[in-house]
Amino acid sequence: MKLSPIARRRWQNFRANRRAFYSLWIMSFLLVVSLFAEFVANDKPLLVSYRGAWHVPVLNFYSERDFGGEFATEAEYTAPEVKCLIRTGGLEACFDDPSGVFEDAADGVVAGQEIERGWVVWPLIPYHYTTVNYDVLTAPGDPDWNHWLGTDDETRDIGARIIYGFRISMMFALTVTLITSIFGIAAGAIQGFFGGWVDLTFQRFIEVWSSMPTLYVLIILGAIFQMNFILLTLIIMAFGWTGLVGVVRAEFFRARNFEYVRAAKALGVSDSKVMFRHILPNALVATVTLLPFLIVGAIATLTSLDFLGFGLPSNYPSLGELAKQAKRHILSPHLGISAFLTMTIMLSLLVFIFEGVRDAFDPRKIYV
Repeated sequence: MKLSPIARRRWQNFRANRRAFYSLWIMSFLLVVSLFAEFVANDKPLLVSYRGAWHVPVLNFYSERDFGGEFATEAEYTAPEVKCLIRTGGLEACFDDPSGVFEDAADGVVAGQEIERGWVVWPLIPYHYTTVNYDVLTAPGDPDWNHWLGTDDETRDIGARIIYGFRISMMFALTVTLITSIFGIAAGAIQGFFGGWVDLTFQRFIEVWSSMPTLYVLIILGAIFQMNFILLTLIIMAFGWTGLVGVVRAEFFRARNFEYVRAAKALGVSDSKVMFRHILPNALVATVTLLPFLIVGAIATLTSLDFLGFGLPSNYPSLGELAKQAKRHILSPHLGISAFLTMTIMLSLLVFIFEGVRDAFDPRKIYV
């Protein structure tokens, strides 16, 4: 697709801003890693070779019987018996002495019997965000070779929870920002373009709607319904769409009397085309300046609500829940350090990216 001269100039300006450009690459990499978190941090193997056949447990369900076991439930791949069954090709002796048979299977021969040895490929972090490691004696556990960032107060791996928590935070922020921007821009455009009683009615409604205490509404709804990602997103969107209305409304008020707008009306162009084809592109320049505040504010809102206990359930891998644990366990500094560094890096990268986007849309700033 060929870019227009204006779009090409904006992209060149963005690339010339090295801080924003490199931040975009780093954030893109982190986002891609988090989107495929199941392949990075999981207690299910990526690939299992059993009796010459390949299995992909990270994508498919396999019972213990599929590996020569006794139960029809999903195989617990971290259990010594299952490890032994995979390694030995389903040898029944694994149920008697799994560790001993597993060690003998290294040579491919057990009790004088040659076995068809299998193997397992694990993710980089062999723990899911829900995995409880019963081998950890103290909770929270300090960082070690098994848990690079340590464990929380339920012996769950902090690194895995940060990866999944990063994905939830970004998906929440991007979803809230996108939908609230659409509603806010549409409402501001209608108010500014038509004015009169339309603008007056909208303004009175926005004043009443904005004065509603969002936190109290969250507490009430949380007491009635089981809070989840979708419900929390809908509530934040319902109260966050008013943030862009004032800027877009002012831009449409200013531009609706420009000569090119009057000329389009005189030629019989419909109001919707005049609004969204001729005026909106100019109004977006001012709107882009607020995007960093919206997306950073959405992440901060989610983290704050989880920290206070009014956000997502505690079993979700939330950065706010990690900060809450750090508050409870002040003698385990790795909890607070992990939460602080994750939030700092995430918000800093987003601010740098949208700072570059804002400057790219500003015709007065040209990078060389």
